[in-house]
Amino acid sequence: MTKIALIGNPNSGKTSIFNILTGSNQQVGNWPGVTVECKTGHYKKDKTIAIQDLPGTYSLSPYTLEEQVTRNYLRETPPDILLNIIDATNLERSLYLTLQLMEFNIPIVIALNMSDLLEYQGKKIDKEKLSYMLGLPVVPTSALKNRGLDEVIRVACQPLEIHPLDYDHRLESALAEIGQICPHARTRFEQIKLFEGDALALESLNDAQRKELNDIVAITEKIMGDDQEAIIVNERYDLIGQIVDLVVTNNSKGRLNLTDKIDSIVTNKWLGLPIFIFVMWLVYFLAIQVIGTPASDWLNDNFFGSFLPNTLRQMMDYWAIVPWVQSLLLDGVLAGIGAILGFVPQIFILFLLLGFLEDSGYMARVAFVMDRIFRRFGLSGKSFIPMLISSGCGVPRIMATRTIEQERDRKITIMVTTFMPCSAKLPIIALVSGAFFHSTSWVAPSAYFLGMAMIILSGIILKKTKMFAGDTSAFIMELPTYHLPHFPTVLKYAFDRGLSFIKRAGTIIFALNVCLWFLSNYSFTLEQVDPGQSILATLGGYLSIVFAPLGFGEWKATVATLTGLIAKETIVGTMSQLYAQGADIENNGRAIWTTLQGSYTPLAAYSLLVFNLLCAPCIAAISAIYKEMGDVKWTLRAVGFQTAIAYSMSFIIYQVGLSVLEKNFNISTLSALLLMSFGSYLIFRKSKITLNKEEHSLELSE
Repeated sequence: MTKIALIGNPNSGKTSIFNILTGSNQQVGNWPGVTVECKTGHYKKDKTIAIQDLPGTYSLSPYTLEEQVTRNYLRETPPDILLNIIDATNLERSLYLTLQLMEFNIPIVIALNMSDLLEYQGKKIDKEKLSYMLGLPVVPTSALKNRGLDEVIRVACQPLEIHPLDYDHRLESALAEIGQICPHARTRFEQIKLFEGDALALESLNDAQRKELNDIVAITEKIMGDDQEAIIVNERYDLIGQIVDLVVTNNSKGRLNLTDKIDSIVTNKWLGLPIFIFVMWLVYFLAIQVIGTPASDWLNDNFFGSFLPNTLRQMMDYWAIVPWVQSLLLDGVLAGIGAILGFVPQIFILFLLLGFLEDSGYMARVAFVMDRIFRRFGLSGKSFIPMLISSGCGVPRIMATRTIEQERDRKITIMVTTFMPCSAKLPIIALVSGAFFHSTSWVAPSAYFLGMAMIILSGIILKKTKMFAGDTSAFIMELPTYHLPHFPTVLKYAFDRGLSFIKRAGTIIFALNVCLWFLSNYSFTLEQVDPGQSILATLGGYLSIVFAPLGFGEWKATVATLTGLIAKETIVGTMSQLYAQGADIENNGRAIWTTLQGSYTPLAAYSLLVFNLLCAPCIAAISAIYKEMGDVKWTLRAVGFQTAIAYSMSFIIYQVGLSVLEKNFNISTLSALLLMSFGSYLIFRKSKITLNKEEHSLELSE
């Protein structure tokens, strides 16, 4: 088995190449952190070749998690060959990682990716010169057009010599001076250079070796007039600059390319945010109410509402199936799962549109635009990246927070990132929009922007507490060049999201629907009763008082909300199952809408949507929070904070809205206004970090 590891900067096309070579389903993204763990596949044309996709990283200085993962992998379990993916449109940035990789003495092949975009920009790289200067084979590739990828694997599988780059002559004069002052200095300095702040490597030294290294660092910095890390970085970039000058021909100087022209509009200080709001409104409007709705209506009303139940009933009557089994399959399983699967077309359309935005390069600009807003409130655009990643599920978002260096900012992001709607919450949005606001275009997009607003406001509140106060994480991001989306990649992205949704409906939700059917049809004495006297109704009735101030204090909505802790999709399935009992199953989709409209007002339905949008996520996401937090108390804090925010927002929206609609001011309205005032105080109060700085200045002056 030949083991090839793909390594490169974020946005270099690394994961796209991995997917094409292996036929894998890994997510493709235009921001750092999409790949947060090593992933493995096999070359489609030769299963004896294992290909590993390493986290995207700009360097191997172990400051962030992806850098640590990659560096530890290369040191502890080195592959047979490194396939270094280089962004041809930004050679200077990419070569810094290449020079570091050459110090590991592992055979390397350079894949000069995005070479087609480079030609479009009017530039050219002399691959022969680049190969000669690095001493490494260089193969031009294009992941977008699937060019050169088989060739690069063929070259990688040929016997390769290791050509370590001898650029230490760049330090020759300085090292000579150091060597005259301290014996063996050059050897020790090279060790320092390889460590580059690697804490694990430094800990392996004894006290005498550590002292000698510290002495060498001090002498080196004194002679060269800079600190150790700056010396290494400057020398590397000096050499990279010489390489780029020799191999790159630029015939486009003085011309703005298409990417620059578009960015002058979409990242404009004043236009960037309004454009983003319009784009996301259009995406949700098209997916939920224009394109996806006809298909979902047909599935709900005809396939799951008429054809499938009639066919199943006829088959069971023919086979003389006992009534309770028929009720289980029709009222329990089919009513619940059918209601959920009816939203698959809307989910597919939504992620198809999001995939186009992502693959074109636009969504990367959103993080850049949001950084301006986040930074005003003590957060970084880096905290917005996990919220953009993997809209299909909250778990990858939580995992993507690993790229945030500041532990405080990372914890804040973990606590608020699940406020953004995921695919599991989309059926709730679609159900409320369709049943109560069918002709209104603002409801579905409002869920997205409400989640974003709560992220910002919650982040402000947390950042101003003593627990989370601190400097904001730096945010540096390379914006990819705009290009036409690769339709097969986008289609696969949307298909995978839809398939994942269907799998959940066929496993977890199936089992839950069976349990719900039993609990809603039997009493504690195991006698079959009406749903209103069932185990579920009894338990839900005790808890429904908690949700009464939110407008949906009814046992069916209470039970549906609680099942959302298992999987958010089950909320719609549970409500469909409970409200379908007594409704005409042959017109299941419309009958449920009518039943819901008779049970809740539009304001109460929107309050239900808000609470389930913002409250504690599903068990899988809670487990991911625990894994990233590494502590039960922190996990409980996160879940408690999310639930408190959800309850507060739902309470305010319902009580204030009810007061306006009914023109009635009561104690509940007063409570909602007081809660709004308290929230405003938490948002606008003086930051703890400001106080800390003032105290620190006072101590210095004293």
